[in-house]
Amino acid sequence: NPYNRTSNGFAFEDVQLIMVAEYALDRDTALMLKVAKDDAPSFDLLLERHRAGVVNHLYRLVRNRAIAEELAQDVFIRVYRFRARYQADAKFTTWLFRITTNIALNWRRDAWRELSHVRLDQEIRDVRKRELWDHTPRADELLLDEHRAREVRAAIETLPPKQLAAVLMHKFEGMEYSQIAAVLNCSMPALKSMLFRAYATLRQRLAHFAPQRAA
Repeated sequence: NPYNRTSNGFAFEDVQLIMVAEYALDRDTALMLKVAKDDAPSFDLLLERHRAGVVNHLYRLVRNRAIAEELAQDVFIRVYRFRARYQADAKFTTWLFRITTNIALNWRRDAWRELSHVRLDQEIRDVRKRELWDHTPRADELLLDEHRAREVRAAIETLPPKQLAAVLMHKFEGMEYSQIAAVLNCSMPALKSMLFRAYATLRQRLAHFAPQRAA
């Protein structure tokens, strides 16, 4: 009914829903509701507000900046493609992280083995260069710190995909349990069990880093 539409093309029910989202101080939800009605400027605002966070989250999952940038494009293409499916009862950032995480885990599943070999070869070359050229007094200590960081990173990256994503969102993104559970589409008890198993695995694999107790 044309009489039920406002001058900007939104139905009155849509305007009411957007106003409710804005009143609830969730600007992203309000913007996404406009995107769902084909409002391009609102999509541009969401892209500007969240692109950096998406790229950073992807980078932690794939450990390659160029690939993270490429996957970020896929994330926002998918956000726009499925804009009409967005429901206001889901927080926009939760919905966005779910899309982002799924894309990253799918990439890891398809390309992880090849990427691991490439990155390992590069790290070996980097270490050899430092051994040849770095003669500063703290070179050995710096190499040891870097070695430890690589071991920690490698231990995290060998976790099962969902455990990996849960740990990264918990430790690096600082997300609440409820939001992580929503992103991974699991219950709170299942998430807590997942994190418990992940941290237990990491403690076991990195036990040699623990300080030795005096006899």
